[in-house]
Amino acid sequence: MTEKIYTNLAPEPLGPYSQAIATDQLVFMSGQLGLKDGQLAPDLASQTKQAIMNMQHVLAAAGLSLENVVKTNCFLTDLDNFNEFNEVYARFFGDIAPARSAVQVGKLPAGAIVEIEAVAIR
Repeated sequence: MTEKIYTNLAPEPLGPYSQAIATDQLVFMSGQLGLKDGQLAPDLASQTKQAIMNMQHVLAAAGLSLENVVKTNCFLTDLDNFNEFNEVYARFFGDIAPARSAVQVGKLPAGAIVEIEAVAIR
């Protein structure tokens, strides 16, 4: 059995997908961009911060927090920004950071330069 997770505190999906889908034990979150009120944050650090804040809103709608995240997939349009991305990311995840992949992609929706998706455990 699955449950659609939705909050109006995170951006509306830009296509035919859910913000997250939960099962009894796991929550699969769609990629979050650095969007707030329909506006993209202006730079990598602020997009990363806003994307993670959007993740927090979706997780909260499922009764969870960043501490429940066990895996993230991070997409950057330029891996030369990897260190700056890591500095912001680390502020949110602390000592027990989830497993993670980070890859460079050619383009992201809405002109974003970072997108983060996650899997959390209930």
